Amino acid sequence: MFLVVPDPAHGLVAAPRCSDDLTPDTEHSLAAQGFAWNGEIEAYTREADHGPAAVDETAGMLRKLGHYVFSAYRPLPSRS
Repeated sequence: MFLVVPDPAHGLVAAPRCSDDLTPDTEHSLAAQGFAWNGEIEAYTREADHGPAAVDETAGMLRKLGHYVFSAYRPLPSRS
């Protein structure tokens, strides 16, 4: 399962629920879309385009690979 959302601090975020979601095909596909692993937040991030179309594209790619995906177009509120 993945969460795909824009984040004000990190750009577009594709966060796996657990390490079992990080299959070689998934990691390769995310890297091909310009994502890089961010160990600080334990998710893939991409600073480039993170609008609604990018969220849908990334979520769709992950679904085609067999993942359940939750996605949103608005950044989640930060916890302060």
